[in-house]
Amino acid sequence: MMSDNAILYSALAILGLPLLSYVLIFFFGKKLPRQGDFIGVGFMGIAQLLAIRIFIAFWKIGDPSYRVEKAFTWLDLGGFRIDAGILVDGMTAVMLMVVCIVSFLVHLYSVGYMHGDSRYDRFFAFLGFFTFSMMGVVLANNLFFLYVFWELVGLSSYLLIGFYFYKDSAANANKKAFLTNRVGDWGFWVGILVFFTVTGTLNYFELFAHVHAGTIKGTLLGWAGVALFMGCVGKSAQMPLHIWLPDAMEGPTPVSALIHAATMVAAGVYMVARLAPLFGADAMMVILYVGAITAFITSTIALVKTDIKRVLAFSTLSQLGYMVMALGAGDPTNAMFHLTTHAMFKALLFLAAGSVIHAVHSQEMPDMGGLRKKLPITFVTMLIGTLALSGVPFFAGFYSKDGILGSTLAFGMTSGHYLPFILGITAAAITPFYMFRLIFMTFFGKPQIQEKYDHAHESPLSMTIPLMTLAVLSIIAAGWQTADKGWFAKFAAPYDVTAISAEFNIEGAGDQLVVHDEHAQVGHDAETTVEVAHGEEHGSADAHGAEAHGEHHDVAHTAHVRAMVMSISMALLGITLSWWVYYRKKVNTAALQEKYHGAYTVLQHMYYFDELYHATVYPFTLWVASVCAAFDRIVIDGIVNGTGYLTRMVSWISGLIDNYFVDGAVNGVAAVFQGAGEGFRRIQTGRIQTYLAYVSASVLILVLVYRVL
Repeated sequence: MMSDNAILYSALAILGLPLLSYVLIFFFGKKLPRQGDFIGVGFMGIAQLLAIRIFIAFWKIGDPSYRVEKAFTWLDLGGFRIDAGILVDGMTAVMLMVVCIVSFLVHLYSVGYMHGDSRYDRFFAFLGFFTFSMMGVVLANNLFFLYVFWELVGLSSYLLIGFYFYKDSAANANKKAFLTNRVGDWGFWVGILVFFTVTGTLNYFELFAHVHAGTIKGTLLGWAGVALFMGCVGKSAQMPLHIWLPDAMEGPTPVSALIHAATMVAAGVYMVARLAPLFGADAMMVILYVGAITAFITSTIALVKTDIKRVLAFSTLSQLGYMVMALGAGDPTNAMFHLTTHAMFKALLFLAAGSVIHAVHSQEMPDMGGLRKKLPITFVTMLIGTLALSGVPFFAGFYSKDGILGSTLAFGMTSGHYLPFILGITAAAITPFYMFRLIFMTFFGKPQIQEKYDHAHESPLSMTIPLMTLAVLSIIAAGWQTADKGWFAKFAAPYDVTAISAEFNIEGAGDQLVVHDEHAQVGHDAETTVEVAHGEEHGSADAHGAEAHGEHHDVAHTAHVRAMVMSISMALLGITLSWWVYYRKKVNTAALQEKYHGAYTVLQHMYYFDELYHATVYPFTLWVASVCAAFDRIVIDGIVNGTGYLTRMVSWISGLIDNYFVDGAVNGVAAVFQGAGEGFRRIQTGRIQTYLAYVSASVLILVLVYRVL
């Protein structure tokens, strides 16, 4: 078994290898063989082996609460101190595996996909920087360094989304992604400041203990939680900040796979799951509804899109909505489980889409058709990814999505909030419909453009090996079990905040015990929520807790069974309808679009969010900027320039006084004495007869004066 130090050093190596790859390729790539791509692939391969080593170590430990943490003082200003440290626990081990697997396969895939690109070396350098940034998010043990790496993820995504910066669409897309995320990150930073101001710490587990003890509670806790969640709304593209993700398709396809599967959009879900105890009941309700609405609305947009990458982009938005919905329903375990399985099949789908684009040099599905014979490996692997995404039994996505729907239904049964489940189960029917629409339009039927079809060919091994690997993982990743019964239960479970509080010796507020109220994780060993009034027997509280736990277990079991039946039914319904419409062509889609032109137009314009922002937010922002500019120009610059003019005037007057009065007086005295000296010098001739004449004249004058007076 690995020692704690070995785990820490392995984690640090995983963090450092992508950064080293970035530095070497960025500065020396042009001078290296193959422009240094072997460094990126090789270093990520080593990181993958180290991640597997950590994963196996935590598998053997089998305790989700076990963690290894190490920190040192990074900044100490007396009353203000920040520690830098890393945290490795079961959740970290899973995320390291996910990020390393996808990043390594994307690096390998890029060798074939980006071959011949003029900035080939720069692309691999940016991939390394992106992976390093995400690893930092995963390994940080406090909010400050989480935020530092959070912003680095935003920077690296800016560089990769706008990799083809000479295209206006790509340049606009990366600016849109960067600026939209600044809105969410502003809220995230405000939330961090609130928690730090109240508790005086940034460490995750100390914060959990403080929240449990009631150091921060009530309305302040709710608003602070919502502020933190804004970071997730930006990074994980939840409504209303979801607008940047479809445009991010302007980046190269390997970038799309990396962003959508394991890095940027996963960061928000991971953050909320990691910080779950910091979100009060009010914040959880906001999270629940934001996720449910996002899952439903974005799935409907995918129904009408014809760009193969944009269909997958809206699919990602919908699946992220599922994860956030699970977080809001108090089930971070299934949210992380779906993040894990989704990373496999979504990376597969994007890379398979890249293989199709590589073959036909088009992203428009109406330009394709009949490609299953030309691209057999791409077809089979993409079909597997589609089945997993659609929630078909025995594929990984079924087990994680079923867990989310079950938890959401259980929450509705205990709280009366059924709308999130209704939206989620509806999206579960829409998803297989538009995904099999993609399959049928791309791989079945007759070629739409014969020339493109004739030139199409299967991708090289550097691209198909990642596809086959991810296809296998899309089948086995869940282990054919739900999160609470399969392998995932060894790595993730709700935090034991009572034990964490005891660890930091932070007492509870009054006699209040752990309270999760209606958001307690249903059916996943959540702590029973009770309050003990003064004088009440603990035995009766324990009995009440056991009874409540039993009731929650029954509700959870019933909900999961019902959700599973409905989920399978929705998947079959969606696939059947898609087959009927796009394979059998029993429905005239053009006539349908014409009949429901209004709805079709709304979906094509993505509910007019961009138009709404162009009409309101953007002009308002520009107006505020112009007001600030005018204030700066008139008031600030006026004060500064006025002060300058006043200073110059005072200096001029001071110069006049100095020149004509002060210097005049000084120079005048000097002139008098100089003149007097000159006069006396003339008197001092050195001749005795002159002196006798002066004496005689003086005596004569004195006599005259005496006579007169």
